[in-house]
Amino acid sequence: QLQLVESGGGLVQPGGSLRLSCAASGFTLDYYAIAWFRQAPGKEREGVSCISSSNVRTYYANFGKGRFTISRVNAKNSVYLQIDSLKPEDTAVYYCAAARSSCSKNGERYDYWGQGTQVTVSS
Repeated sequence: QLQLVESGGGLVQPGGSLRLSCAASGFTLDYYAIAWFRQAPGKEREGVSCISSSNVRTYYANFGKGRFTISRVNAKNSVYLQIDSLKPEDTAVYYCAAARSSCSKNGERYDYWGQGTQVTVSS
């Protein structure tokens, strides 16, 4: 009953943009830190971004700085990831995760995970 659902992925050409959504049901995100992870075929899962429960702190992987923007709208019980200037190497399944504590690059620290949304960047 407690779920995170990602949406907004799809096929886009290099240089394009996508806005991924992470919506919670069964609980409210107000007091959770929310992170985005991604996993490409044959690769390890890697952290992408995180936003604190207070909406004060945000974190980005080096590959995402200047291209990725994380935001939250608690009234909609949702968190978003705007991705600009997409590159083929951004192709992956993107997951959102919620932690009752603070942001962490360690996925084991998160209490809830979504099922992922596929992002494919190809010409």
